[in-house]
Amino acid sequence: MAIKGVLEEELKNSLRLKKSYEQALAKLPKGSLVKKKIKGHEYYYLLLREQGKVKFIYKGKKVSPDTVKKYKEAKQLRAKYRKLLSESRKQIKFLKQSLKNGK
Repeated sequence: MAIKGVLEEELKNSLRLKKSYEQALAKLPKGSLVKKKIKGHEYYYLLLREQGKVKFIYKGKKVSPDTVKKYKEAKQLRAKYRKLLSESRKQIKFLKQSLKNGK
């Protein structure tokens, strides 16, 4: 019975972590900044998905270094949180099955 308590506690922790990863993902800016070279000129676009479709939104010829940095960091954080979220979902599934089979 002590193991069941540990598994239940671990499940609660995993659910809490999953929720915090989802909230962190929601706070990040949507899309990523893309630089395209067209006829020798560079242009910046915001690349994002809306309703399953990929959209490019023109941002201009010049974009501030802060904006470029912000989207670069957001891209890295998004990848990190998605990986952690995937791992926590797998752990939650495993723990729920373990608790179900332990009855």
